[in-house]
Order: sequence, then C-alpha cells, then structure tokens
Amino acid sequence: MERLPFNNSLTCIPGLVVGHYTDIEAASGLSVVICPRGAVAGVDVRGSAPGTRETDLLNPVNLIDTVQAVVLSGGSVYGLAHSDAVVRWLADQGYGFPLDEEHVAPIVPAAVLYDLGRGRSFVPPVAPDWALHACREAAGDPVPSGSLGAGTGAQAGSIKGGLGSAACRLDSGIVVAALIAVNSNGSVINPENGRPWEIGLEKDGEFGRPGRRAVRLPPPPGSGPARNTTIGVVATNAVLSKSQATKIAQMAQDGLARAIRPAHTMFDGDTIFCLATAEQTLAKTEGFFQVKAAQAVNEIGQAAADCTSRAIIQGVLSADSLGAMKAFCDLPDRG
Repeated sequence: MERLPFNNSLTCIPGLVVGHYTDIEAASGLSVVICPRGAVAGVDVRGSAPGTRETDLLNPVNLIDTVQAVVLSGGSVYGLAHSDAVVRWLADQGYGFPLDEEHVAPIVPAAVLYDLGRGRSFVPPVAPDWALHACREAAGDPVPSGSLGAGTGAQAGSIKGGLGSAACRLDSGIVVAALIAVNSNGSVINPENGRPWEIGLEKDGEFGRPGRRAVRLPPPPGSGPARNTTIGVVATNAVLSKSQATKIAQMAQDGLARAIRPAHTMFDGDTIFCLATAEQTLAKTEGFFQVKAAQAVNEIGQAAADCTSRAIIQGVLSADSLGAMKAFCDLPDRG
C-alpha cells in the first residue's frame, strides 16, 4: 500500500472531476465532485451540528444508489443553495436519474461548513454563479490544496483550515482517495510537539518542508456559537454496493477522528460521503463471508481512513493566512 497514484488526489479515481469557486474577500467558496457516469454512494454523519442535503436518500434501505455529484460548500445553511444550481447544470448536460426519454433528475447530496462572519459581510454572497463556475471548471487535473473552494474560509482549531486531498493504491490495484474541507473545532496539531497528530502517515514526502516543521500554536479562539464542521468525500474505483459504500464512509470517519482532536463534537457537523465508480471488482473473501467480500471492504475502509487523515493534514499545511486566521506556514517555529 506504499505506491501513490500519479496525482495523489481525488481525481486519480477515473470518472471523477472536481471544480471549485473561491471568493477570498467573502472568505467562502465551494467544491463540487462530479461523476458524469454516476457513482454508487454512501454517507456517514458524526458531528452534532450537520448541514446536509439528500443524506437520507443514501440510506441503504432507500431506492436510489447512484449520484451524479456531491457538493461541499461554505456558507453554512446558505451554502446549501449551491446544490440547486448544480442540479440544473447537470440536468442541462443530461446527467441524472432517468425520468422519461427527455428528462433526468440529477442526484446531488451536499454538506456545508460554517464560515460565516469571516469575510467582508457576515453572510457570504452565495449565488448560483458560484456553483455554475465550479461545474464549468471541473476537471480531472490534480486537486490543489489550501485556501480554496470549500476550504476558503475554513478554520481548524486556532489556525487556518483548508481543503486537502490524498490517495493511495492498494496491492490489489484498487485506488482510494479523499477530498476534505477542514473546519474543525478540534486541532490538527498536537500541542505537545507542534506537529500534526497523524504526521506518521506521510507517503513519499508529500507534505514537504512544512511536514518537517514543529510550530507554536496561537491560543484557542474564544467561546461563541458553533463555527465548525469538517466535510469531505472519499472515493474508490472498486465495485461497491450502497451498504458497502456506507461502511467505507463510516470507517473514513476514523481517519478524521485520529487527525483532529477532539472530533465529532457538539459544534461540528462532520460528514463524509463515499463514491464508488465500479471499475474493479472486489476480491472475494474465502469461507462464510465470501459473498460480502468482507476483507476487501476492510482494506478499502482502512485506506479511506488513512487518506482522510492525510488529506486533513495537507489542507492545513497548505493553507494561507486570511483575516484573523493565521495559517500553519506563518506560525513561529517551536523553540
């Protein structure tokens, strides 16, 4: 599991493209993951203050198992409106659940994070143009990390948060990846040594010089209303059922909890989606669990958790300072 896919980001999964809209002055933005051919999806919500759309539809007992996009957005409850524009754009392209010979219903789950009050106005000027720009710009290029898209106005504990991505290739050839917007109540940095909690997961020197630094953290922000939530997408090229995708999303939350401490608090709405593009069949498990391919699901889930941790670290290490939020790159070295 040591070989990294060529671009070490979510778009190394064939069939997925990612687009962003970033408004630095508004300290907000969004990221959209589009799967034109559709992808089987699951979701796991662990935080106590979630802002979501279409998550009930992804329950394995419900009808639809394939989605055309997932939206990750700033703007808190206002950011959920971005999904409407994404649905319209997808419908114009003919992507969606077929209704008849002429019409489709695009399925677009979404999750939002709280970045209100961090830009030029308390509520970001959310508009359909933001989402349309992200859709039109979506591409299979390596996904950049830092202060962009859904991570534009994000804060992680006492420092600037951001958007991060990571990937790995299993020995079976199955590829797993994550895209995470880090806006957490807890800290990604261990205050005892000034380094990320899960820095030991680094592969091929992916964190560069920032990954070798130990920093002094600023004091935690003062008390106030809930202003957090880490949201993201994990994905794989494996053939998964809806229940298996849900299990992978659940296991990916373990990576979030290892990289952010504390996680899943009353002030977070931590939500992870899982997308499976159905290119590679799972290896069967011998014996009683053969039909469910249980061991293969275990391996993908573990990889999804590790990719989630690495993406969280990448998002924070790559962020730029914004307003009162000081980024990791601008913190003093630990003496």
